[in-house]
Order: sequence, then C-alpha cells, then structure tokens
Amino acid sequence: MPDLIQRLLTVLLGTESKQRLRITRSLMAATVYVLCIGIMGFASRQGLMRANEAAVLSCLIILNVLVWYALLRSGLNKRFTEPSLTLPQILAALTWIVAAYTITGVFHGATMMLLTLVLVFGIFNLKARDAQIAGTYAVGLTGVAMVYKTVTDVVGYPVALESVHFAIVVASVPTISLLTAQLSNLRMRLRAKQEELTQALDRIQVLATRDELTGLYNRRHMMAVLDEHQRRLSRSSGHDFCLAILDIDFFKQINDTHGHNVGDEVLRNFANHAAGMTRETDVLARWGGEEFMLVLVGTTAQDAERSIQRLRDSLKNVTMAQDHLALHPSFSAGLSAYQPGENLSACIERADKALYSAKQTGRNRTVIWADVVPALSATMEG
Repeated sequence: MPDLIQRLLTVLLGTESKQRLRITRSLMAATVYVLCIGIMGFASRQGLMRANEAAVLSCLIILNVLVWYALLRSGLNKRFTEPSLTLPQILAALTWIVAAYTITGVFHGATMMLLTLVLVFGIFNLKARDAQIAGTYAVGLTGVAMVYKTVTDVVGYPVALESVHFAIVVASVPTISLLTAQLSNLRMRLRAKQEELTQALDRIQVLATRDELTGLYNRRHMMAVLDEHQRRLSRSSGHDFCLAILDIDFFKQINDTHGHNVGDEVLRNFANHAAGMTRETDVLARWGGEEFMLVLVGTTAQDAERSIQRLRDSLKNVTMAQDHLALHPSFSAGLSAYQPGENLSACIERADKALYSAKQTGRNRTVIWADVVPALSATMEG
C-alpha cells in the first residue's frame, strides 16, 4: 500500500520538489472551492437559490480548479515570472466566491467568510504589492456586486444588510492584506540577511582555505587534501599519488633587486600559470614563501617528473613581471611518491630532502627521492 500511494502521488504531483509543493498548495487552496460548492448545494436543497444556477457555477468552479492544476502539472507555469501563480489563483478564487455571493439569495452571507479565507492562503506567499492588488480587488469587486444586488434583488439583498456586509469586508480584507505585506517584507529582509550570511561564510571559507596573494590553496587546506587522498588510497588501490615541492630559484635576489612588489607579482603569475598547467585531478597550493606543493594523482614518479619538466619548459615564454619582461626565474623541485600506510609527514620530508638535493646540485631541476637514496648510499660506502 505505501508503494501504491507513493506511485499515485507521483502521478498526481510529479517528481520535482518545487512543482510538487506548488501543486500541493494549489490543491489545498481548492478546499475553499469545495466549501463554496457545498454552501451552494445546501442553499439549493433548502430552496434558497435556484438549483440550475448552483449547478452551472459549481461546474465552472470545478473547471477553474482543473485549469490551474493542468497549468502546474504540465510545467507551463514555469514560463511565468512567479511560477506558483499565487496572485492569479487568488484573483480567480475571489471572482468565483463573489459570483456565488450574488446567486445564493438570503443565504449569501455564508460565503463572505470565504473571501478572507482565500486571502489567508496567500499570506505566506504573496509579495507586498500582490497582497495590495488582491485586497483592492476583493473590496472593489464585492462592493460592485453588493450595489448591483441591492438594485436588482431588494428582498434578498436589502441595503441595510449589504451595508453591514460591506463594512465587514472593508474592515477585514485590508487588515489581512496589510499583514500579508508586512510578512512579505519580513521574508525579503530575512532572505537578504541569509544571502549576506551565505556570502560572509563563503568569504570565511575562502580565507580559511586560500592563500591571499596567489589565490591557491593554503598549506592548511593542502594538508586536508593530503589526508583525503591518504584515506582514498587506504580504501582502494589505484589511487597512488606523488608529492612535489617547487621552489622558485634565487627568489630572494628578485626581492632585493626589483622590490617585494615585483616579487609578489612573480609569485602570482607563477601560481596562475602553474595552476593552468596542472590536470583537474591534481592540486596545487602555496606551501610557504616561494615554495609550492603539487599533488599529482594516479601517476608514477617518472610521469610526475615529466609533467613538472613541461611546466619548467613553458615558463620560458611566460611574462612573470610586466615591467621586467626579461625576468624568467626557474624553479627547483623535490619529488616523492607516497607509500601506502606511511605517515604523510614522512612523504613530505622525503620531497623536502629531494628539493634540497636539487638546489645543492645546481637548481632548475627536479630530483626524485628514489634517485637520491642510491646516491647517498654510494657516498656513505665510498
């Protein structure tokens, strides 16, 4: 049974969450029409109104409900600025209720409560301007109908009684419209505050994860990225990764010769270019000062070395400082492959030692830690 009910709801309301909500609200509001038809049916049974008029108006009301449902269920409502079509539905409901008011004879006072009930349905959805339109329409249409009936049906709609009814409408409808407008303004302010809060949280997130100068991930976030890669590798094979620490050669001389502003420009341009050269699966971060950390996923140390060399070769044609076009600093790199189960700090330390070896052996090169170990062993044996 639960599955059957779910399938029926899917057929009736669709699968899209926003559309389901709009259709549900529309069908809930249709209960006002049910009350209106019920009042007319009761009045016609009691001989208080003509049965044929009640039947015709009831059929028109049912047709109205079906039209709104068809618009919503078909998705045609999405073409409008306000897809819920709240205001048009309310105006239509007010029209049918006033029509019922004019044909229910001495029993017509019972339909008045439906006017306010319709407006209450829009209290949480209507905008302030739409609430004013709905309230003005309700008062104006009701007033015209009452004047017309006092002229054409003096017995069923005496002037004194209609004056009281109109006073009730004038007292209640604007109050509901005003309350709706206030709630609408409150929703707008809350939505604006929520957007400000979301933007503030986004800025905080950026500050917490991004380096202010280069826009790359900072050291703290890179450690979180490394932790995630380590967990993925422990859960499944085929997620090997390598670490590379890149260090811009003779960066202190750039600062001393051209100034720190040029040094900052070099860091930014190097970061932008290096980020553009990396794959989507790789991650580049500013590790500190003129050092950068590059995580290369799903690759061997040799393939990673070739990727780093392509970056090194491409820098020869990149402008690193607008006022110093001849400035093309190189970089040294230390590369290490992560070993499953080891501590991340051990892998980072190996990459750092490999970087030290690259700088000690002439700079502008990449050294893989696996190549450093045999050389150290040979030195110790010698």
